[in-house]
Amino acid sequence: MSNSKNNFWKSAGFHLVERDENGWLKVTPDYLRAYFTRPEIHPVEESCEAEHVLFEELMANPFSKISDVDINNIKDKDAADNYRVIIGFRDLLAENGTIEGAYMTLFKTGSIAIPPIFIDQMVHLVLRNILEGVDDPMQLRAAELFFREQVVTAGDDQLMLADQEIVEMKSESGFGGLGQLLAESGTPAREVSLDVMTDDNKQDYWRRSDQFDMAIDFRFTQSAQDALGRVIEKWVSHFLGAKTRIQAMKSIKDEKWSWHVGCDLESTRILNTLYNGEAVNDDELFRILALYRLEFLDDNDAVDTMQGKNVYLGLAMNGERKLVMKPQNLLSNLPLKASLT
Repeated sequence: MSNSKNNFWKSAGFHLVERDENGWLKVTPDYLRAYFTRPEIHPVEESCEAEHVLFEELMANPFSKISDVDINNIKDKDAADNYRVIIGFRDLLAENGTIEGAYMTLFKTGSIAIPPIFIDQMVHLVLRNILEGVDDPMQLRAAELFFREQVVTAGDDQLMLADQEIVEMKSESGFGGLGQLLAESGTPAREVSLDVMTDDNKQDYWRRSDQFDMAIDFRFTQSAQDALGRVIEKWVSHFLGAKTRIQAMKSIKDEKWSWHVGCDLESTRILNTLYNGEAVNDDELFRILALYRLEFLDDNDAVDTMQGKNVYLGLAMNGERKLVMKPQNLLSNLPLKASLT
């Protein structure tokens, strides 16, 4: 489906879906078939007849109604459990009709029975849709924070983010000093065995986007923080229709501080503590990776009490120096009028 001069994130499955009239992604048979052919679902030679029959039915019609009896007839109980999970996910997608609609429903209901990896894959695909046509690779790399856990190397004059899965792979393979770098506080950044994205090499991202193997310098003075702000603007606009201006900042100095959104569990906790006027020690402040000021371009999008006021966003690493972003917070916790949410 992509018309981009520079294609990226082929693993997102963008070629399996199509847009509806609002620009959201319709759930297609081919998209569902991709899940049914996952290794934990696809039958093997020794699978029972009931499992083979169920699989063939789903491949022929991915929207076919499946009963509990159909699944209970599968002799391998692990396989049956896997089918219950995948059919539950299929039903969520089918009932909503779009990937975005299903994602919103997940967090509105307050009951999430979908494996986290499926949720990350939904975010990955939605961002692939949102970022179609973007020509700045730094925005694409910043968007990885939405759906891939990052490890943080922080110290004097450095703040590096690298993909957790790639770091573990490099560490287990014994390649370079990356494992040591991220395990030991203050290890010099020159020992990183991953390339750090810069303005000089960022065009390399197009050919290696599915490798997730470029680190970013996330200091306040660098372009990655600004790039993440642009992605958040697009994310909020795509889902909620609200146009915003988001600017990175070093600290919050606002006597009228009225609203904030933590983009992860740790920043939520820290911002709540600060907002309540309670003490935050230096170690906790050190965990804050980025702060942003969000302004609504149309004041009428905000609830009456927040018109003309700023919303502050935070991003922080946890005690294990990992960043686990929760992008759903940006959709459910902004002070928007009910007509937008």
